[in-house]
Amino acid sequence: MQRIGVESVEVDMPLYVYQVMLPDGSDGEEFEVLQSMSEAELTVHPDTGEPVRRVFGTPNAPRAWTDSQGKAKISDSNLAAKGFTKYVKSGDGTYEKAAGAGPKQIKRK
Repeated sequence: MQRIGVESVEVDMPLYVYQVMLPDGSDGEEFEVLQSMSEAELTVHPDTGEPVRRVFGTPNAPRAWTDSQGKAKISDSNLAAKGFTKYVKSGDGTYEKAAGAGPKQIKRK
């Protein structure tokens, strides 16, 4: 895949994928362009002048966070180890300690 306007330095701009639209309506070459979000979408290939369209693909989101990891981060044992106290509602205005230090029960007056 060809990259246009992409240098080897880190830049805080999105990398967009475009595809050439061939005269018969079929898909042509794909290429990437580094553009600011405020720039207008390309309508022609910057080098050849052929008509192009932006291609939407799968987002490149970090996969380091999952639901199971999130649950582990807020588990009773992890909260207590980090110095937090967790209370669980046990009745109308009453909360009982589930993890950590602190009073065993909190009641609303």
